[in-house]
Amino acid sequence: MTVRFIGAGPGAADLITLRGARIIGESPVCLYAGSLVPTELLEMCPAGAEIVDTARLSLDEITEKLVAAHRVGKDVARLHSGDPSIYSAVAEQVRRLDAEGVDYEIVPGVPAFAAAAATLGRELTVPGVAQSIILTRVSTLSTAMPDGEDLATLGASGATLVIHLAAHRIDQVVLELRGPYGGDCPVAVVAFASRPDEIVLRGTVDSIAAQVHDAGVTKTAVIVVGRVLGAAGFPDSYLYSATRSRVTH
Repeated sequence: MTVRFIGAGPGAADLITLRGARIIGESPVCLYAGSLVPTELLEMCPAGAEIVDTARLSLDEITEKLVAAHRVGKDVARLHSGDPSIYSAVAEQVRRLDAEGVDYEIVPGVPAFAAAAATLGRELTVPGVAQSIILTRVSTLSTAMPDGEDLATLGASGATLVIHLAAHRIDQVVLELRGPYGGDCPVAVVAFASRPDEIVLRGTVDSIAAQVHDAGVTKTAVIVVGRVLGAAGFPDSYLYSATRSRVTH
């Protein structure tokens, strides 16, 4: 049988993909990442399904449940917030499933940074302003950043920077960003993107920390940094230019 890691999206239940919803409805076992996954998705589980909140389980305990379901011939829907390719701990889980000979597949979901961009009403790549996006985080007690991946180094490119899991360290974040981006560079913080309790803060490198503290935002937030947030007067994309040949061969 198969374990399917499903991106449950950023928070709004209706942002689950059609494939993800179908698999949830067909799986007799569902493991989900606590409050990060909307409860409405659990209502999609089939009658009698075993539903397990993994928020308080260790990685080994989670693996045991996945392997146990496999051994009795049950498919598993393993729900992660956002998209499994980003900060999901899927790598550690599939490494263990490989060792146990358990089949798995990954179903993509809407990532938090995409939901944040939608809330802000902004494209994160703008012609002549920025054509690259860097997804990153900051060091924590549990996970250190590799050499060369500090914010000052990454920011030297001038690319749009999306920082995850860092709202609680906003003072350190802006300190590192001030050099490469300048104090007047636009910054936005979106917490609980797409949820009813969504919080949106807009400011600059110099002003955003005070707003974050005043709003009490410490988690479940992304920090977006870059000139694209205030871009105006940029050239149109060549994709839709009247001078572009649209003859197909």
